[in-house]
Amino acid sequence: MMDWKAEIAKRQDDFLNDLQTMLRIESVRDDALATKDAPVGPGPKAALEKFLEIAAAAGFRTKNIDNIVGYAEIGPEDAEESVAVLAHVDVMPAGEGWDTDPFEPVIKDGKLFARGASDDKGPGMAAFYGMKILKDSGAPLKRRVRFIVGTDEENDWKDMDRYFEVEPQPTMGFSPDAEFPVINGEKGNVTYEVKFNATNEGDFELIKFESGLRPNMVPGKAVALVAAPDASALIDAFNKYLAANPQVTGSVDPLPEGVEFTVNGKQVHGASPEIGENAGTYLANFLDQFAFGGTAKGYIHFLGHAVHDDALATKLGINFTDDIMGPLTMNIGIQRFEADQPGFINLNFRYPKGVDFENIGRGIGEHLDNFDAEVEIQGHHMAPHFVPEDDEIVKTLIDVYNGQTGLDGKPEVVGGGTYGRLMDRGVAFGALFPGDQDTMHQVNEFMTIESLTKAAAIYGEAIERLATK
Repeated sequence: MMDWKAEIAKRQDDFLNDLQTMLRIESVRDDALATKDAPVGPGPKAALEKFLEIAAAAGFRTKNIDNIVGYAEIGPEDAEESVAVLAHVDVMPAGEGWDTDPFEPVIKDGKLFARGASDDKGPGMAAFYGMKILKDSGAPLKRRVRFIVGTDEENDWKDMDRYFEVEPQPTMGFSPDAEFPVINGEKGNVTYEVKFNATNEGDFELIKFESGLRPNMVPGKAVALVAAPDASALIDAFNKYLAANPQVTGSVDPLPEGVEFTVNGKQVHGASPEIGENAGTYLANFLDQFAFGGTAKGYIHFLGHAVHDDALATKLGINFTDDIMGPLTMNIGIQRFEADQPGFINLNFRYPKGVDFENIGRGIGEHLDNFDAEVEIQGHHMAPHFVPEDDEIVKTLIDVYNGQTGLDGKPEVVGGGTYGRLMDRGVAFGALFPGDQDTMHQVNEFMTIESLTKAAAIYGEAIERLATK
């Protein structure tokens, strides 16, 4: 029987070198630079090409599909059944406030810091190295094993749309893009956008309001430019607001055209908005006390009251909890207002079975009085996904995890959405261990070297068990 921990220890230097090579690529989707040859921008394309280059050099069969998705494969090509590992090499924008360059990996105190270290380049490369050890062992495989690499997971999943247009559905598989033990259930995922024309009619004028980078990130920074009849009184009120709300920080800058306010919150993954501090809704909450008019009044009140500090969407009246899958959660992502221009607010919902996603949109609309706005669904809607605990994929992964860790892990349901849900018998599997700090989508993102190498050993054995049956 193979000692998986010993095998990954032998390859730790190579593993970290390859991972750091991937982390140096700023693989953020950039539609402004997208072309037919680089469908989601040059960064994700470069990361995909580099991964396939690493895999080909290691002896894997590889294929690049339109520079948006690809795979590395081992096992019998004519096998009727297949095991898939689905990971992604695109990353979220870094945001502000990092202690180091987010695209120059740094190892400090046993932690690897970089954008993508935990989401998803670190876990992805851990799974790839587990698969590489299996290939090098020469173990006879009965199922074909594909490591499928996407480039648009953090946005619209165009990568996997294309993959499943031209490639078959795997028999079973997992995505190393969440946490251990095993995620056998994922909530539904839908984003609604409130669209409006930005107008002003009151004594206070909202010239500009900006917060958020992606719908599935809690905004860590918000900036508003306001024209007011008494700037000094407005500034005093802001300083008092910050003193009363120490969970956020801020600054103020008097400008010729108005007063610019900045609020800094806590940027986290949109699947867990309750652990973040939404800078945009706090700033709107402060501004809501003043006499704005036009759509600016409704915009500020909606952000600062109807959805502020309410991850369960209770004030919108669309809160719901399922006994197995847990509660509906709401993240207020990108927020934009510029006087006399089209504006919008993104609201991303993770919801359990038992919720009609169309009722979410209707619920938002009922709270837009005097807002002169429309509510539209954005991008993909993904229904809740669940794989029974007695399925082979769930039982095998739990058994491997418990065997290597000595724990008694049980399957879990989460609000995050992973590629695992794209397979009828697909789950999410690691790489965060119980007790690990979750820094996905946050500044100073990191993962410990210990957790990455432990995960690689678990992935290797899991793939072996699934592929040799």
